[in-house]
Amino acid sequence: MSWFCVRAVFVFEDGLGDQRAATYEERLTLWQAADLDAAMALAEGDAVDYARCLDGCVFSGLMQAYELPEEPGHGAEVFSLMRDSALPAEKYLNTFFDTGRERQGVTDPGLPWIARRGGP
Repeated sequence: MSWFCVRAVFVFEDGLGDQRAATYEERLTLWQAADLDAAMALAEGDAVDYARCLDGCVFSGLMQAYELPEEPGHGAEVFSLMRDSALPAEKYLNTFFDTGRERQGVTDPGLPWIARRGGP
């Protein structure tokens, strides 16, 4: 049995007020399974249940899986996705990760959090 992390994408169709923009959620879950197909099946069932429990939420059908190279534990890598792009780093980050529309908190500027942009 191996450990797998599966990322599923959900759409909240209620929108953001009058803008009619949808909210998207990327949710990562861990699964112990015999192989990738079994992990994906477990994660898909969970994704359908998750969406069903939330008003206005629809499972997009997009799932990406990653087999963990080691047993989960403190500091273990749980997901990795590589993408090729001709965009310079700042534009790439602004396009895919820091658009300004993320629902995220602010960390203490004295801490080296990578999500804070300009981390270590």
